[in-house]
Amino acid sequence: MAAIYLIEQGTTIYKEYQRFIIYVSEKPKLEVPIREVQQILVFGNIQLSTPVMQVCLREQIAVVFMSQSGRYHGHLWSAEFRDLDQELVQVRRWGDQAFQFQVSQAIVYGKLMNSKQLLLRFNRKRKLPDVERVIMGINQDIEALKFSESLDRLRGYEGIGAARYFPALGQLITNSKFEFSLRNRQPPTDPVNSLLSFGYTLLFNNVLGFIIVEGLSPYLGNFHYGERQKPYLAFDLMEEMRSVVVDSLVVKIINNSVFKPQDFDIVPSTGGVYLNQSARRVFLKQFETRMNEEVSHPDVQSKVTYRQAIQLQVRRYKQSLLAGVPYEAFLRAT
Repeated sequence: MAAIYLIEQGTTIYKEYQRFIIYVSEKPKLEVPIREVQQILVFGNIQLSTPVMQVCLREQIAVVFMSQSGRYHGHLWSAEFRDLDQELVQVRRWGDQAFQFQVSQAIVYGKLMNSKQLLLRFNRKRKLPDVERVIMGINQDIEALKFSESLDRLRGYEGIGAARYFPALGQLITNSKFEFSLRNRQPPTDPVNSLLSFGYTLLFNNVLGFIIVEGLSPYLGNFHYGERQKPYLAFDLMEEMRSVVVDSLVVKIINNSVFKPQDFDIVPSTGGVYLNQSARRVFLKQFETRMNEEVSHPDVQSKVTYRQAIQLQVRRYKQSLLAGVPYEAFLRAT
């Protein structure tokens, strides 16, 4: 186990000897060896005992706090494990326009390439003409990246690619009970967008955890930006992994009828659509299975899990910061 997901409201987690004990009223206790845990994700009203928080701080186990629906609130991490020398390098690089552009260009290239590869893979048998046209359009966007000269231009091509990609992804859904043509969020207004948003939340938190473990500040990004301070580096480094980890999983589980429309609840006040609690457990299990699937990565000879691939990408970024090695995105083969 690499992550503990705490989603049932009223859950308590406490420590006994070298184990975490997870307890919900009137249900059997679950015991997890502390040494097997890398991250704890807390959704909503969950109680963590002081000894749990202390051992997480001491053993560098990232604890991420979210709303019940998955909105990021913050994370628990000891300042003693910050690497100030690395953060100073990050600050200097943050003002280096050439560095920011190179990293951002690689990120957008990786996102577009992996999006195209996913469409190619799912359309191999169906051969839908509209999807083939989208693939050609994304190819043009990829070629145009070579001639981009500014971050704004890169952001423009990333946006154009996404506008092409998601309607094509929707055409590859074969389950007649689900439809998808437009990406929306905050809140997601249909089941497919709900699954994508929840999957992206889980992916974001995995990327964030590895950034923290590697001694980097998650707040100093390159491609994403905004007036409020957010973990922009995590948003950056998750981009190339979205289609690889989440989108492919969502299409697969919908087409395999893992979920029914009844597995989703609508919040009347916002119109938001979310998985109900029992279905959310199913998705978490599917997500963990995906994260533990093995894939090739050029930095190592043997195959690694997707979770390990994310850590390798964070280390690639770290090398680009400290050693000036150009950042290269993770590319998933068809």
